[in-house]
Amino acid sequence: MNYSQTLAYLYSRLPMFTRVGATAFKKDLDNTIAFCTALDHPQNKYKTIHIGGTNGKGSTSHMLAAILQKAGYKTGLYTSPHLKDFRERIRVNGKMVSKRFVINFVKQQQKLINEIEPSFFEATVAMAFSYFEQEQVDVAVIEVGLGGRLDSTNIIHPDLSIITNISLDHTNMLGDTYSQIAFEKAGIIKPNTPVVIGERHPETDPVFTKKATEQKANLIFAEDQLHVSNTKKKSNLLELDVDQENKVLFKRLHLDLTGSYQLKNILTVIEGVQALRKIGYHIPDEAIYQALKHVKKLTGLQGRWQTLSLKPLVICDTGHNKAGISEVLQNINQTPYKKLHMVIGMVKDKDINAVLALLPKNAIYYFCQPQLERALPANELAEQAANHQLAGKVFDTVEKALTNAKDSASNEDLIFVGGSTFVVAEIL
Repeated sequence: MNYSQTLAYLYSRLPMFTRVGATAFKKDLDNTIAFCTALDHPQNKYKTIHIGGTNGKGSTSHMLAAILQKAGYKTGLYTSPHLKDFRERIRVNGKMVSKRFVINFVKQQQKLINEIEPSFFEATVAMAFSYFEQEQVDVAVIEVGLGGRLDSTNIIHPDLSIITNISLDHTNMLGDTYSQIAFEKAGIIKPNTPVVIGERHPETDPVFTKKATEQKANLIFAEDQLHVSNTKKKSNLLELDVDQENKVLFKRLHLDLTGSYQLKNILTVIEGVQALRKIGYHIPDEAIYQALKHVKKLTGLQGRWQTLSLKPLVICDTGHNKAGISEVLQNINQTPYKKLHMVIGMVKDKDINAVLALLPKNAIYYFCQPQLERALPANELAEQAANHQLAGKVFDTVEKALTNAKDSASNEDLIFVGGSTFVVAEIL
């Protein structure tokens, strides 16, 4: 098989969550353990850092990977889902895994894949762990796919666990309360391993505290230790100070990830760096300054409050649940524009009405659907949106919706593209 045939095999042969949803989610670690046992436990042959949470885990993973790269560590990075290219999921020092490795891995493990019958995600995790072993990375930053306790990535023994925050998402699989979801996320807290929690919440704090106590894990709430001050936008960068106990810890950090939600993520990242320093990682301040200014270049991160074009201003963001969309709207409110155009598509298994209830009624909407089985048909999205006094046109593809929005908008207008990671993926 060539590269495209190899991907077609993986996509068609293995249950894929992004395509079909909950039926692809395996509620145990058996397949991943069996796969990695056959590979001689590659995940145990380098240091790892495990990052979970509802929102922000992607940005946090990429920022931390960039910092480790700049500090001189050969750094693996595993994230999901991908936006444009499958290989985005598996990187070493920002460079995507080679097509040749993907082809050879699937060819060599095809018999095992047929025997174990893993999900697409389980096979991809094993592939990533194997690639990081081959590349002899010093450390790998591993982003949780879904939940934590039963996520395929949760067979690692990390030096540090990070949980960014908890909000209501994937409630059909993780539970429909903050504490139930926190219980699943807390599954990545490991014995005698420091854990950083990004944000406090009265329903989740006791869950994390209980788990950390049981595991004898040192628990740190980032927002208790650090806070942000003197924030301002400077050209295409977000400038800020990070303070600790009324003293400036980092003065005038510049972030190339400029969404307002990064003000939360940066505290989690910096507290994570502090925790790593305490256990022997050498991370100079200068590495932090340089990395945060160039995260996108160093790691290839896309889709986080990303400007696609000017006149009219077109911005996309992968925020796709109630908490994520709330942050998106905060950014929209901070952006000057004459009229607001919203190119919106969603998938069926989200809390659609909770998101629609937040959206501005004075915007012009372009309802669309990404090209996958989980997509909510655009006409159904428009019908539900009408119940929230949101009006607009219906399009059967994301591309047509954006084209129409551009044709309708003036140079002073803002076009936002999002509602789903997969809408953003198609635009990119």
